[in-house]
Parts: sequence; structure tokens; C-alpha cells
Amino acid sequence: MKKRELGRSGLEVSALGLGCMGMSEFYGSLDEDESIRTIHRAIEMGLTFLDTADMYGVGRNEELVGRAIKGRRDDVILATKFGNVRAADGTPLGINGRPEYVKQACDASLKRLGVDHIDLYYQHRVDPNTPIEETVGAMADLVQAGKVRFLGLSEASPRTIAKANDVHPIAALQTEYSLWSREVEDEILPLCRELGIGFVAYSPLGRGFLTGQIKSFDDLEESDYRRFSPRFQGDNFRKNLDLVERIHEIAKEKGCSSSQLALAWLLSRGEDIVPIPGTKRRSYLEENAGALDVTLSQDELRRIDEAAPLGAAAGFRYPEASMKVIDK
Repeated sequence: MKKRELGRSGLEVSALGLGCMGMSEFYGSLDEDESIRTIHRAIEMGLTFLDTADMYGVGRNEELVGRAIKGRRDDVILATKFGNVRAADGTPLGINGRPEYVKQACDASLKRLGVDHIDLYYQHRVDPNTPIEETVGAMADLVQAGKVRFLGLSEASPRTIAKANDVHPIAALQTEYSLWSREVEDEILPLCRELGIGFVAYSPLGRGFLTGQIKSFDDLEESDYRRFSPRFQGDNFRKNLDLVERIHEIAKEKGCSSSQLALAWLLSRGEDIVPIPGTKRRSYLEENAGALDVTLSQDELRRIDEAAPLGAAAGFRYPEASMKVIDK
């Protein structure tokens, strides 16, 4: 398996990671046995960079990942997140970056995961009511205590990233990045490179849209949260299908799947970028891994850029309430 260093942090991870969120919530029906088999298959293949968070399934996802890696802790690089607080029934309770909460959340995650340390610990969303210096200061204390090895941020603004990195080196920024979400190319990606921060791209397949598997709104299960996503609704859905079709045509000529083309494009954007496509099925995991063998020519990259330029996707990437809590 190819490896990549996250920025200049010294943390080396598999060139593709595995997002585990959908194994416990958000994307329709669940099958924990198949999810665990998927994690085991990922480890066998060398896709050992596993991504979870304490809010996924209200802790259940960390527990699932913990069961899957039991006895295999040294084989994986484990990333989790704190800050998006939910009640036991899943009700959102806001964002918390207060120092005392950071330490409580870390201890709770360690217990659920069944491990004594976290390799990469992210602040999931920036708390507007707590100075980032205080939050990262508490995260740095966790490094000193040996509970965490490296620190990360998620969906942070350039100003927040710079201030956080002044307190303690930030190893990685995790933010949405794909052929239909290229906004980070303007300011965020250049800043990360200037500061030596790695970039972890979540939703690299546009929440499944870029796979070409979703043909109509009715393909989404009743419990699938994408039914509430602006890009999956009404005219936006139809316009975005056109974008996917353009990508599919290039992939067909290339002899790969649309998913593999989209991931290969991201991998080509720089050695400091690590996509973490999520799946709960071994078949999709194996398909995604095939992207590592896809090399794109300059002409193919040009055609992809023309097919999916910055701002090509119709609709916001989250519902209005979720967009409001993204650090700007």
C-alpha cells in the first residue's frame, strides 16, 4: 500500500483512508457484521487509516471500530474527533471546544475505542464561543499526557488554522474536498501547504453522488440523511446528475469506474492529500482502492477540470443549519 505523510508532521498514513461514519448512521440500513468485515479487509489491503468521531451513531461508531481493531491496534492509524455534542437520543446540543470538555471527550473516546491512545485527534467543528488557543491548548495537554499523538482540525477557516498552529503543530486539516466541492483550493489548501499541514479529504465521492450509483431521489432510503441535503433535491439533483454523467464518460474511456476516477483526481492534486472515502461494504472498498492504480494524463486532468470546475455543483453542500456552524 502506498503511504503519504500528512504535511510535515511525520505522521505517515495509507494513501487512501477509510471513513467509518456510514457504518453506524446517516446512510440508510446498517449491517455491523459486514462493517467489521470491511474494516478487516481494509487492514488486509493496507488501507489502515481509519476515521471515526464520537458523534457518529452517538458513540456507537467508535465502539464498532474498537471491536474491529481489537488485537490489531498496532496495524492501524486511528483518527477520531470531538466537539459536535449530541444527546443520547441523537439530538444536537451544539459545539463544545472548552478545555475541560476536550479532556472529558478524549477519555470517553479512548474507552469506547478500547485503546490507550489516539493517533490523530481532531476538533470536529470550531466552537465560536471558545478561543481556538484554549481548545488547542487542551488538545496539546493530551499529547503531553500520551493520550494523543497528533492534532487535527476539521472545517476550520484560514484564520483559525493559523492561530491553532501557533499554539501546537497541526498535523492535518480534514475538510470536504471532491470534484463537486473544490472551494478549499482558493485559500485553505495553499495555507495548509505553507504551514506544513496535511489535508484529509472527506466526502471525496460527493456523499456517493460521484459514484454514478444514485440515479434518482428515490434511490435513497427513507432513513438516509442525504434526502435533506440541498444537492440531492429538486433541480439541484438533476443538474448534478449532468456533472456526474460528464465524469462517467471520461471514466468509461479510461476503463475505470467513476469512483476511481474521482479519487485518482484527488490523489493527483498533491502528495499531501489523503482522501478517506467512506463505505460499509467490502465490494466498494475494493473498488475504491483501485483508484491507486489509476494514473491520469495531463489531457485527462484538463478534461476533468472542464467537466467539474470550481463551483460546478448545484446547491449548498449541507442544509442551512449545518452550514451555519462551519467556521468562516
